[in-house]
Amino acid sequence: MASTYEPRVVLFVDICGSTQLYENLGDKAAAAKVESCLAALRIRIEAAGGRVIQRVGDELMCLFETGDGALDAAQTMQESLLDAGAFGEAAIGIRVGCHYGPVIEKTGDLFGDTVNVAARAAAVAKAGQVITTEDTVATMSRAARDKLRVLGRFTLRGKREDLTLYELVWQDNADLTLVGTLSDLRVQTARLTLRYGGREFHLDSRDRGALTLGRDAGCDVIVTDVKASRRHARIETRRDKFVLIDQSVNGTYVRIGEEEIVVQREELILYAHGVFSLGHRSAAPAESVIEFACS
Repeated sequence: MASTYEPRVVLFVDICGSTQLYENLGDKAAAAKVESCLAALRIRIEAAGGRVIQRVGDELMCLFETGDGALDAAQTMQESLLDAGAFGEAAIGIRVGCHYGPVIEKTGDLFGDTVNVAARAAAVAKAGQVITTEDTVATMSRAARDKLRVLGRFTLRGKREDLTLYELVWQDNADLTLVGTLSDLRVQTARLTLRYGGREFHLDSRDRGALTLGRDAGCDVIVTDVKASRRHARIETRRDKFVLIDQSVNGTYVRIGEEEIVVQREELILYAHGVFSLGHRSAAPAESVIEFACS
């Protein structure tokens, strides 16, 4: 196929929980279930006007002409697994991420920044979630946008500027506020909770405060770890976001979901929940790890 360079929607769909599936069912039965699941996903992708470009392990990389088509495929894929009871007995689910932008399609593969951003959006998603970007939303019809809610601005690895991410609300839930545009948002109070050394520390977005972390006795969170700097990092409130600012020698290792990010003399917006450690990987002993949760 000749090389093309056109704006398209790149979508990644990844099977979650496959490791547990192999442990529970055994290699042969689990492999058959994964293959069956991917085949069913491909049918729904093609029915929504998409194309599967490549499969890598338990992940499919797809291409769509429109944001409406990509989100429609994402919804039908999630619904099909839920209807099949895949989130229960089989402990299997999917996460989906997509992004709109110029993409190079050549010899059965996709290249460009759009591919990278779509992959990062998928990495943010958890099982049962569909995550997309503001660039995708801008191309969608009003009816399609009404199924989305904004999550906020996030720092994605490899991007200099934060991106606004949205979640597709594909299940009925009276507690969710749907939004079509940023102007529909209501400002809410956010709270960050840290847990370390048997203690809890709180930061409220209304307070416009900060928490300092390190070995120094004057820090709010005193971390007794030789890898930590005396004034290792601080967490500030900025509007309704909590920003981790590393000012150390060894860096801060942040793990949200399956991805670990190293922040060194940089900033990172904390979201959802996860753990971080000062100066070494978060797989270190539990007493060296700080848990966090944003609500």
